[in-house]
Amino acid sequence: MTDSPPGPQLTDVDEYAAAVLDIVRRIPSGRAMTYGLIAEIVGERLGRGGPRQVGSVMAGSGDRYAHLVPDDADADADDAPPPDGERVAWWRVVNAAGSPPQHHLTEALDTLRAEGCPLSRDGRRVNLRRAVWFPDDEPSGDEPPDGEVRP
Repeated sequence: MTDSPPGPQLTDVDEYAAAVLDIVRRIPSGRAMTYGLIAEIVGERLGRGGPRQVGSVMAGSGDRYAHLVPDDADADADDAPPPDGERVAWWRVVNAAGSPPQHHLTEALDTLRAEGCPLSRDGRRVNLRRAVWFPDDEPSGDEPPDGEVRP
């Protein structure tokens, strides 16, 4: 069973796109994920797809799949919407080398830098060792915030 939004039944393509966009919308500011990591997580749940399919979804996130992204009003109060009215933080998804999409390289790197995302020494790629985010990294209500120690 999948977590699909209420309303008409999703096609397989839309179901895959919705799963990808759900993960991307949860990537915190200053962090990043690779196309392959997203594909692996979605593949575990849906049994299909790969990095190229994730790239295809990301390429269509502003228009083709916009209907699968909830309005900012529907987002959790703790999740700040992406800047400039963007509904999906596409710049937080990079290739296996940490590089954002080549045709949006400057915009992506500028936004990542502004968010405080760790970059390589030359500033041309995300430092994935320090910046990669896994959905399991989300703290539960039982865990203290970053670095805080409970007695």
